[in-house]
Amino acid sequence: MTVTVLTISDRASRGVYKDRSGPEIEAVLRARFPAAVLRREIVPDEEPAIREAFGRHEDADFILTTGGTGIGPRDVTPEATAAWCDRVLPGIAEALRASSLAETPMAMLSRGTAGQKGRTIVVNFPGSLKAARLGAETLAPVMEHALAMLAGGGHG
Repeated sequence: MTVTVLTISDRASRGVYKDRSGPEIEAVLRARFPAAVLRREIVPDEEPAIREAFGRHEDADFILTTGGTGIGPRDVTPEATAAWCDRVLPGIAEALRASSLAETPMAMLSRGTAGQKGRTIVVNFPGSLKAARLGAETLAPVMEHALAMLAGGGHG
């Protein structure tokens, strides 16, 4: 399994502060999938930069984003994801919001989405450390099954 963790943050991309949510997602995945190939990149909150990063990592099984999913004026991750993907995977976004909502009412402000382009699944996590960790923990149990289904496997 190859996973790219893409942190979307203007300030982290400029080195104003250290990315914490990307490494947190990576730690959750490393514990669950020790043999996985994990890559990380940081890009600014700009649709073209996000879509370009998706293109650089289109060989990944999963591209997991963190950041840019809120209602702020520069939060454009869901739009970039929708523009790049061929299919929407609404159940993933619904599950992520449901698990986050159990922790905080602020989760209802998340606009994160999930989609598929070819054999790559893109999932948006919020940018907070806690939400990123919870998102990875929520998604991890279905990741191998998703890959099996993309390869033509059934629901066995």
